[in-house]
Amino acid sequence: MNLDDLDAMQQLDKSRMIDEINGLPDQLLTALKAATEYSLPEWIGFENILIAGMGGSAIAGDLLSAYLTPICPLPIFVHRDYGLPAWVSATKTLVICCSHSGNTEETLSGFEAAKALGCRVAAITTGGNLALVAKTVGYPVWSFQHSGQPRSAVGFGFVYLISMLTRLKLVPDPTQDIRNTAALMKVEQEKYLPKSPVARNPAKRQAGQMVDRNVVLIGSGLLAPVGRRWKGQINELAKAAANFDILPEADHNSLAGTLNPMDQLDCTLTLFLRCPADQPANRKRADLTKKAYMLAGIATDNYTAPAGSAMGQQWAAIHYGDYVAYYLAMSYQVDPTPVDPIQNFKKELQA
Repeated sequence: MNLDDLDAMQQLDKSRMIDEINGLPDQLLTALKAATEYSLPEWIGFENILIAGMGGSAIAGDLLSAYLTPICPLPIFVHRDYGLPAWVSATKTLVICCSHSGNTEETLSGFEAAKALGCRVAAITTGGNLALVAKTVGYPVWSFQHSGQPRSAVGFGFVYLISMLTRLKLVPDPTQDIRNTAALMKVEQEKYLPKSPVARNPAKRQAGQMVDRNVVLIGSGLLAPVGRRWKGQINELAKAAANFDILPEADHNSLAGTLNPMDQLDCTLTLFLRCPADQPANRKRADLTKKAYMLAGIATDNYTAPAGSAMGQQWAAIHYGDYVAYYLAMSYQVDPTPVDPIQNFKKELQA
């Protein structure tokens, strides 16, 4: 597809996923304002935080954890499964259950386990069973309105989570940083909008490189979960194969997997996600790893987030990846919103 054919893209994008992507900076601001309407008990004494969620709801926890690692004095864990880990404690663990629909069975399982243990529990959701049960037992529920796909509500999840930790006096007030981040994203997105032609649109050109290739995203630190986000967006929007890897871990295993099978490696694109906040040793690792992949005959490329605060760099990278995944969907001529294989699988699971 010609990525400058706006009419063709509009016909393909029946549910207007592009509006969700364009609106991500404003979603952060909307969530920031909405978060002020909610409160939390004055919980103290816990020693770790567990965020229970799946898919688009869980990724907000990954992004939060990577962003807060240098700031938050408590460890943050993201749990993507049924139940809870054995180390979760009623006295030591704060459990935050995140489910866009409020009906995610794995998250509801974790919620029930936390309730049975007597943990301090909060919920983030648009409604569903999670909101109903949490309210019934008196747990705080921070709700939001969003009728689109869970992956498009990542701004609500991130801002609500960091606002909760701010309310608990674990991290500094992020208000100005969120506003500055949204402003940076709006400046950057002018280059990526559909009206921006391929010749001047890095996101469209990046998507063009990915066509007919298996994409591998590699990042470190602040951008490690961004690679995971890009992977999920490419899977769900473009219905295309993608994987993610993390430095420095990739240099201890993935680096050895550059020989076989050659027919697959020949159609692989490895994209290194970088930002000014990268740890210097990981910056050197990225350079050397990219060189090794190139010498092995694997196509590679870089994306570097713009200068700004750590949050700004992270979210500018997220936003760019959303546009790339969208244009890849257009290139494959698929509607970026429906995820029929996932919905069909859920039906089979419930049968």
